[in-house]
Amino acid sequence: MFKLVTRSDLMQAAVIHAESWKASHRDLCSAEFIAIHTPERQRGYLESEIAKGAQLYMLIDTKPVGIVSIQGNLIANLYVLPGEQNKGYGTRLLSFAVQQCKGTPRLWVLSTNTGARRLYGRHGFEATGSIVQHTHAVYELELRLHLA
Repeated sequence: MFKLVTRSDLMQAAVIHAESWKASHRDLCSAEFIAIHTPERQRGYLESEIAKGAQLYMLIDTKPVGIVSIQGNLIANLYVLPGEQNKGYGTRLLSFAVQQCKGTPRLWVLSTNTGARRLYGRHGFEATGSIVQHTHAVYELELRLHLA
C-alpha cells in the first residue's frame, strides 16, 4: 500500500530515509558525517522537500519499508530499509513514482550506487549526460526514462 506522508507519519519516513541513507553512503563518507544523519535531521530535510512542493509517499507492507518523493517529473528520495532490500520494494516504489510523474520521469543517482543504477536501468532509465561532480571519484548522474 502506498500512503501519502503527512505530519503524523513523517517521522516514520525519516527513519527509513536515515537508515537507508547511512547504508548507501557508508563507504563514501566519514563516520562523523554518517552519524549526523539522524531521523530527526532527515525529518527536517523531508519537511523542506515537501515545503518545496514534493509529494512524499511511503510503501507499507506489513510495516513501512520504503519511501519515494515526486515533484513534477522528478523522482527523488527512493529509499528502502536495508533489511528489506532485494524483495521487490524498490521496483514497486519506482513503478508507482513513474505513474505519478507529470512528463518524462527523471532522477539522479550516485555513480557509486550500483544497485540503484541496475534497478533504474532494468526499468528503462538511461543517462542523459548531465552530472553533478561531488568529489574527483563521486558524482551524481541524471537518468531519464527512455520512452520507446
